[in-house]
Amino acid sequence: MDAITLLKDDHDGLKTLLNKGDETTERAIKTRMSLLQEIGTQLIAHEKIEEDIFYPALKKHPKAKDIVLEGYQEHHVVDLIMGELEHTEVTDEKWGAKFSVMKENIEHHIEEEEGEMFKTARSVFTREELVELGERMHKMKAEILTAHLVNG
Repeated sequence: MDAITLLKDDHDGLKTLLNKGDETTERAIKTRMSLLQEIGTQLIAHEKIEEDIFYPALKKHPKAKDIVLEGYQEHHVVDLIMGELEHTEVTDEKWGAKFSVMKENIEHHIEEEEGEMFKTARSVFTREELVELGERMHKMKAEILTAHLVNG
């Protein structure tokens, strides 16, 4: 699997989880807690493979530098909101609003990556390089998810 396909699959999975969370109410305590935990786990793995493998490789190419730097900052903003959500009771009326803001930020990030960033990646990497990056990313993601299951 190449890097772009792996990231696109992650995006699709996150969008599904985010839509489920956006549809919940204050009464869906267990659902909200479970979804937030799953989203958090997926975000940790996704951000790690991007920030440790994909972004550094892409940033080496001058025409990709700005969008990569923006990607790092978008991760930071989502992490801040996620941290707030984790410390907000799921029954709190503010939880839904915070979740919606996080969802909008993630969707914006996905849109930018799948547009400009992936287009740039396809133009600067060979097919073989994308596959090699994808293999490294897949391995790291599996290790992160396994460690999270064991420790989590």
